[in-house]
Amino acid sequence: MKGIVLAGGTGSRLLPSTNSTNKHLLTVYDKPMIYYPLSVLMLGGIRDILIISTQEDQQRFKNLLGDGSSFGLRLQYAVQDEPNGIPEALTIGEAFIGHSDVTLILADNIFFGQGFTNVIRQAIHENKYATIFGYRVKDPNRFGVIEFDEEQNVISLEEKPEDPKSDFAATGLYIYDHQALKLVKKLSFSKRGELEITDLNKLYLEKGQLKVQLLGRGFAWMDAGTHDALFEASAFIKNIQDRQGFKVACLEEIAYYLGYISKQELYEVGKSMDNNEYGTYLLELAERKYTQQYWDESLHYPHLRTVKHG
Repeated sequence: MKGIVLAGGTGSRLLPSTNSTNKHLLTVYDKPMIYYPLSVLMLGGIRDILIISTQEDQQRFKNLLGDGSSFGLRLQYAVQDEPNGIPEALTIGEAFIGHSDVTLILADNIFFGQGFTNVIRQAIHENKYATIFGYRVKDPNRFGVIEFDEEQNVISLEEKPEDPKSDFAATGLYIYDHQALKLVKKLSFSKRGELEITDLNKLYLEKGQLKVQLLGRGFAWMDAGTHDALFEASAFIKNIQDRQGFKVACLEEIAYYLGYISKQELYEVGKSMDNNEYGTYLLELAERKYTQQYWDESLHYPHLRTVKHG
């Protein structure tokens, strides 16, 4: 399984903040926004990841993340010249994907919830063709709406319908098999001048190959694409971290507990920024004598077997 993070676009809804930087490099409380989708892919067991951005912003992402080795990842980069829609990420990433399946996530989407690791890993493991993620919302007419049967087979997809057939919206997280590379080439530009991800999902739906993974009431899904949403996401993350004492989407912590990086490597990263709370947190992790054999459910990374780092 390969992973793609789509971090392109103009960020026009976040102007003037995005006049000088990519919106996905803005901070959601104490870390760059792109850490959150990267954490989703890492928790799903994905290490080969392609980050797609504009040409102007590509070097900024490289400066932040490098080749990914500090997180135990293998990162590659590609350019989306124009904001031609989400499905274009698959076309841009065709050589990267090769013959693998792919999990695609939008870089402004934030997921949080107890047992999320199990949910994403199970969805990846059980995916045969295409899987989308549904989240209950109070105003479904603002989103792409998913209608499904008792076995979570999708019956219909509607984009911002006046009379929604369900109150489950499609999030910005998608799992596709290799045929997505062929199907995306059948798409035409919509009236908005973009390739639409809903149209790709409908091609799977027509073949009876689209399933939905529902995220229940214990989950939070946020799209940090506006000023209000960015503020609310930051407040949410701060509240969780302050009350429970652990960090959400801390890539170094995830890499350490998965055995991707050593205790010494974790310590060195923490030491490099020990004048702030983020670095102090990493140092505290590194100074523990043993890692937990299993992450506790409350830590958002449940039941992942870890290694002892001496």
